[in-house]
Amino acid sequence: MNAPERGAPAVTLALAGFVAGHPSGGWSSAVEREAARTFLNWVGCAIGASGHPSVEAAIAALRELEPSAQASVLGRGERLDMTGAALVNGISSHAFDFDDTHLRTIIHPAAPIVPAALALAEHLGASGRALVDALVLGIEVACRVGNAVYPDHYDRGWHITGSVGMLGAAAAGARLLGLDAERTAMALGIAASQPSGVREQFGSMTKALHPGLAARAGLTAALFARHGYTASARALEAERGLLQTFSTKHDWSELTEGLGARFEIAFNAYKPFACGVVIHPSIDGCLRLREQHGIGAAEIESIALKVHPLVLELTGKTAPRTGLEGKFSVYHACAAAIIHGRAGEGEFSDAAVAQPDAVALRQRVSAVADGAIAEDAADVTIARRDGSVVHVFVEHALGSLERPMSDEDLRRKFHGLVDPVLGAQRADALIGGCAAISACTDLASLIGLARPAQAPSARPRAAAR
Repeated sequence: MNAPERGAPAVTLALAGFVAGHPSGGWSSAVEREAARTFLNWVGCAIGASGHPSVEAAIAALRELEPSAQASVLGRGERLDMTGAALVNGISSHAFDFDDTHLRTIIHPAAPIVPAALALAEHLGASGRALVDALVLGIEVACRVGNAVYPDHYDRGWHITGSVGMLGAAAAGARLLGLDAERTAMALGIAASQPSGVREQFGSMTKALHPGLAARAGLTAALFARHGYTASARALEAERGLLQTFSTKHDWSELTEGLGARFEIAFNAYKPFACGVVIHPSIDGCLRLREQHGIGAAEIESIALKVHPLVLELTGKTAPRTGLEGKFSVYHACAAAIIHGRAGEGEFSDAAVAQPDAVALRQRVSAVADGAIAEDAADVTIARRDGSVVHVFVEHALGSLERPMSDEDLRRKFHGLVDPVLGAQRADALIGGCAAISACTDLASLIGLARPAQAPSARPRAAAR
């Protein structure tokens, strides 16, 4: 049993007051730019995976509940009730494991927060400015709570995107609804009783369910609070509150220090590879050696990796059987990078994981945990059959804060995800709309661009790509 910490500061009310009272657009141009980039990246991920089997299954289940049509499912023709749309868009945006990452906590902040905010904004007829405000402030709440409990909470087995994401979704919803500080605190308190997701589910469809559940829980919490539903005003910090219940680490200063001056979205990173972020340095190293030395799979005797211990803890599957499991196999990821020269969603399909040359090469990959190596670094050595050896140390992976994806990188990624679903013309229009989201006065038109003209059954399924 954890010994509760008595007399913790009133951080629930502090965060609630911040969300309710912070001025619209009250942050730097760099934060505003990152909000647009985060939104663009999320839209691409959600549309790209809109035909994924997990999305098909979720929609089929929700249809049985006969919900009323209030909000859109991106990349598809269906409209669902607000919470259903938030759930499905949360699943879709995380299904490819290609979404944004707050590297300090490994939270994927957009996946639970944007679906809740977008569904509510669509239903309310809110402006793009209001949506961006909700996005920035929701991410601030979720990531600050994550900072306060990471890594202990994550090490216990919680999937932190789901287990704190509902707080960000609740904050975003409260902001859009115009709730005052007291009712925003109630929304956070209601959401605090609904953390979801454990790491055992990594490599299965249920991993992507976690941000969907968090989106739905946070949106529901905000709606409950709007109508007077009550919760503890100390739901986060109390002795039996959320933080002290699910973590032995609770750094209260992370929740309020610099609140309103430093924004966590400024530290958001975007994935160039469609898999767990801890594998990215190893992929980056393999791709560099492949390009610099013209190395092919057939000439490789072995690939030796030295990586941070978390890499093997999270992605140590030596013999993945499915594409989802392949996303959590550093062995498959390196083999795919060498064979294909990339590591997009196609390289993590069921077929790609079962490919004989991929199976053969990943059996020649070895990995050793080294606590001296940073999480976004990797040491990669490739030995050729002719006896020659090439080596690279990746200090910071592509997509890290030190080597961020450029706007052009994000546009190319967006086209790769969205073109097969909506076509290049609509993708271009969406890129422009996302870039100018804070000035958008007609979200319905922008959301309309994210839906296909034909019925979902009339277009190729993402799983088949």
